[in-house]
Amino acid sequence: MKKLLFLCTGNSCRSQMAEGYGKKYLSDLVEVYSAGTEKHGLNPFMLEIMKEDNIDMSGHYSKTLAELGDIDFDFVITLCGDAHENCPAYLKKAFIFHKGFKDPAKAKGSRKEVLNEFRKIRDLIKYFVKNDLRKIVEERL
Repeated sequence: MKKLLFLCTGNSCRSQMAEGYGKKYLSDLVEVYSAGTEKHGLNPFMLEIMKEDNIDMSGHYSKTLAELGDIDFDFVITLCGDAHENCPAYLKKAFIFHKGFKDPAKAKGSRKEVLNEFRKIRDLIKYFVKNDLRKIVEERL
């Protein structure tokens, strides 16, 4: 089975959300992974808003590419400019697609305001994975 990687900076929010939705909506097509160019730990707001959508991410952990070993990825989806610009050369043989999302971890304000920003990004990622990315993967299989 083909392998798909969601890559962002810290593997704490966006790539984790994408992995959760990828496993839900793309597992019939590809094996889904996520990693960061760095390791920032799981964001508790991400865990909370994913649980609201019935996806339990509590068993996940923040990881770098090095921790994934020598997996030969067929698809690499970069979710931020930093990951896209710093995508390691060995991943360049994969089909690389960039779809940037605002980093919800940088949201400021009250707890409610921060959670709403996380929900907004979660919903955008969910739509992208479920609809747009599914079509892209299907076309390339």
